[in-house]
Amino acid sequence: MLRPGIYNLLNFKNGMDTILAATTLPAGKLSQMRLVLGDNNSVVINGQSYHLTTPSAQQSGLKFNIHATLTAGIVYRLWIDFDASRSIVSAGNSGKYLLKPVIRTYTEAIGGSIKGYVLPSTSKPQVWAVQGTDTLLALPDSATGYYFFGGVNAGNWDLLFHAQDSTYKDTTFAVTVNTGVVSDAGTVTLQKK
Repeated sequence: MLRPGIYNLLNFKNGMDTILAATTLPAGKLSQMRLVLGDNNSVVINGQSYHLTTPSAQQSGLKFNIHATLTAGIVYRLWIDFDASRSIVSAGNSGKYLLKPVIRTYTEAIGGSIKGYVLPSTSKPQVWAVQGTDTLLALPDSATGYYFFGGVNAGNWDLLFHAQDSTYKDTTFAVTVNTGVVSDAGTVTLQKK
């Protein structure tokens, strides 16, 4: 998901942010990314708007260093912290301005994840994860019984394994989720009544 558009970067300060894109990345080391800017960049100084030239950012993109290790199964946010006061420079006596972005980046794991298996598939299982008033549902893979909850809050969760085939018994147990960690709930085998 990309959200191209024109953004007033001064609207995003003191904890205010916006989502520019969402994607799936492979697990492993992430060292750099590029952000390609459009050609409609400007700065307003003393009420007057000036066009900003950023030739490399419009062609090959802004390159910024991340140097993070991503864990499989964890949802992350990548923050781009733009320093406006150091990124706009005057082009000598020409009256023009250049955009030379000064950007700090960092990643943050959003909660943790829960994975596991529930068998047999003939029980037509559903897996519910409950923490207070937060309730999530996973429909396990019909062949393997695999289920996964991503981006869940850290803390204790109750897992309810519900058999839609009434000849099987439901079962419940607790799992603890830590931020940045995939909690493996193992394999649960539902028993006949």
